[in-house]
Amino acid sequence: MSEAPGSARDVPSASAQSLYLTLAPVALTTAVYISIFLVLRKSQRRYYAPRTYLGSLRESERSPVLPSGLVNWFGSFWKISDYHPLQHQSLDAYLFLRFLKILIAITFVGCCITWPVLFPVNATGSGRATQVDILSYAHVNKDTEYNRYYAHVFVAWIFYGFVMYMVVRESIMYVNLRQAFLLSPLYSNRISSRTVLFVSVPDDYLNAARLRKVFGDSVKNVWIAGETKELDELVKERDKVAMKLEKAEIKLLKLANAAHMKAVKKGAADERAVAPADAESGSIAARWVAPKKRPTHKLGFLGLIGKKVDTITWCRTELERLVPAVQKEQDAYREGKYKKINSVFVEFTNQADAESAYQVLAHHQALQMTPKYIGVTPGEVVWSALKVSWWQRVVRRFAVIGFISALIIFWAIPVAVVGAISNISALKQISFLRWIDLIPQIVLGFVQGLLPSILMSILLSLVPVVMRLCAKLSGEPSLSRVELFTQNAYFAFQVIQLFLITTLTSAASSVGVQIFQNPSQATSLLAENLPKASNFYISYFILQGLGVAGSLLSQVGGFVVFTLLYKFFSGTPRALYKKWANLSAISWGSVLPVYTNIAVISITYASIQPLMLGFAFVGMSFFYLAWRYNIFFVTNTQIDTRGLIYPRALKQLFAGVYIAELSMIGLLGASAAIGPLVLMIIFLIFSILLHLTINSAIDPLLYNLPRTLAEEEAARSGHGSVEDGEKGALHAQNGTNGSTPSTDKKKKLGFFTKFFKPWQYCDYETMRKLVPQNGIDVYNLYTEETERDAYFPPSVTSGTPLLWIPEDPLGISKQEVRETGKVIPITDEGCTLTDKNKLEWDTETVRPPVWEEKIYY
Repeated sequence: MSEAPGSARDVPSASAQSLYLTLAPVALTTAVYISIFLVLRKSQRRYYAPRTYLGSLRESERSPVLPSGLVNWFGSFWKISDYHPLQHQSLDAYLFLRFLKILIAITFVGCCITWPVLFPVNATGSGRATQVDILSYAHVNKDTEYNRYYAHVFVAWIFYGFVMYMVVRESIMYVNLRQAFLLSPLYSNRISSRTVLFVSVPDDYLNAARLRKVFGDSVKNVWIAGETKELDELVKERDKVAMKLEKAEIKLLKLANAAHMKAVKKGAADERAVAPADAESGSIAARWVAPKKRPTHKLGFLGLIGKKVDTITWCRTELERLVPAVQKEQDAYREGKYKKINSVFVEFTNQADAESAYQVLAHHQALQMTPKYIGVTPGEVVWSALKVSWWQRVVRRFAVIGFISALIIFWAIPVAVVGAISNISALKQISFLRWIDLIPQIVLGFVQGLLPSILMSILLSLVPVVMRLCAKLSGEPSLSRVELFTQNAYFAFQVIQLFLITTLTSAASSVGVQIFQNPSQATSLLAENLPKASNFYISYFILQGLGVAGSLLSQVGGFVVFTLLYKFFSGTPRALYKKWANLSAISWGSVLPVYTNIAVISITYASIQPLMLGFAFVGMSFFYLAWRYNIFFVTNTQIDTRGLIYPRALKQLFAGVYIAELSMIGLLGASAAIGPLVLMIIFLIFSILLHLTINSAIDPLLYNLPRTLAEEEAARSGHGSVEDGEKGALHAQNGTNGSTPSTDKKKKLGFFTKFFKPWQYCDYETMRKLVPQNGIDVYNLYTEETERDAYFPPSVTSGTPLLWIPEDPLGISKQEVRETGKVIPITDEGCTLTDKNKLEWDTETVRPPVWEEKIYY
């Protein structure tokens, strides 16, 4: 049967030339990014290697210093153990890198499985595909070569089976690693490991004595959450006034110093006075700064209207009122004089009792004293979520799920608007849009070219923000739970919006009109053109793997912003220190889904267009190198999920398997290949059963700790049998036979044994050797005050801030410290004001006055 010109069968295939045209500019951009990184890394140590020396990090948290040459550092970098972040940062950081390595392994093995079989099968087909598409499913003629589809089915069986095995293998590894870490003294003695958070607690049980009766003598402390709205406002006002006073003091010092240096330049003597202890307040500053020139502000709306007052005098007066008022309210809260809300933190004497309380049914009525959470640190508590009652939690959860579902479905509308802007010149044919012709070509080029990219980036960056907000509104009580919620929701958005809808609309745009004109050829058209939708993702992988990974490594934009903010917008010692000492953190909930989605796309197209696996492998390899460097030397972990991001990401790979199987079933059905179709349906059923089995077997181990291992750990404590640091990590690579290290010799396991017997290679005993031993006294982690106040709201434990001003050459700072110190703590140590009116402080050797030692809750 002849084909009409312009039919779907004539849709142009992806050509090698189009791939080159995509690859060339991206490769050039990546080369520029990497060059910038190599050059700046040598001189800008603070931005490109802060983890090697920053004083805000403990010695045990730092990374080894790399050679400072242009490229000679790479060998040393590559030799650093993969277990480094596990020893010096967090479980999440290590498991994130491990996840990228697993994706590299999946895509590489996928190439080894699919290419030798499917490339010849597809390329020698008699279909109508051309160029790169001859390597895809579309080039097999469904009428005369349907037996070739058996090759696709059996290759799919092997590859998808490998993916599911990797999920099972890594889940076993994670369970053992999690148990080894959380049961070790380093973690088990932390207060968060011994504390259970109960929400939706009935009023009758908001009583410490009654809770002790329920949970027994092992209860050590009980913190009943309370209403702190008034105290929150007082603390907020106190801190606001304190920071206003600090800025005003520094402004006064700079004004006086500038006036002094101006006078010296005009020939005046360089006088450096020291005020006696009984000198009048502000006497030295008054010599250089007239009263009208002192820092002032207005008391009205936004400081624009109202009475003008001297800022320093006014702030001191306000703090004389606010500091005692805050202290009074804090003391009242500690004495129990507050309105209780229905959430309770219960600390137990040991981790085993806390786990028992966490795993047991706490209340006889439905939705009371549940859900429960263990491992929540004080700094990550979402205090507003603790006020949510049980019925509000149910309603909010349904409302949030409904909102996110609608967001995912209707996100196509703003995306379509951005798409229309990218092709705005075509819209001028519409009668009421003919004014577009009046726009200058330069402006029109910007609107069509750069503007859509900017708008799309803004739109996509808003999605995780909205989803985090939804998580908090739904009642998630901790930031780690918020990240896990975001990980799930953002993954759903990525798969549906950036994969499924793009794929379906791409295919529909190719064949929609032709199917409408010739419905009898629908199956042939779909079978030929659905595989061609993969062409977009080949370019996408090139862009992501080279361009985005290069940008991630160089971080040019972030470097420029950091430099500008540090040099020109940090006008106080506190601002300088915070900008210098605070490392950028990774938001797991919005980072992981991007790579999981890339893996899902690769898995889906493995049997349809195997070439994609090669591009995915290269892209993932670049991503791994970029993230490996950043995690080792640049970023820090702020929100710790204790590794729960990992099994969640692994399970999400099943989405790729299911979509792949359903796509194959659809294509085989469209190709009318009955035998291969039946085999694929059988494998889909097998996948579902395996998935259910894995969930039922492993899920309880992801969130609970077993009593058997807890007893073993308790019996072992005090013997010091755990090996230290990297030696233990490297030794763990050789595996164990499951016996205690001190009793049996280890038999070195081969590659295949380690790969196919994870219960032996990654068993509990082996994982114990990876627990860091950083010299911390794990049995004396907290002072009495720290433990007493651990789960009080932040406003209750918030101390009066220490003001930090620079020491000036005129001695004004000393006088200001004496006067302001009568009202609020203040110091001028650790920072000086130079003759050029610039702030200088020691960025490497001395810890500033506002430094606070990190407490491991």
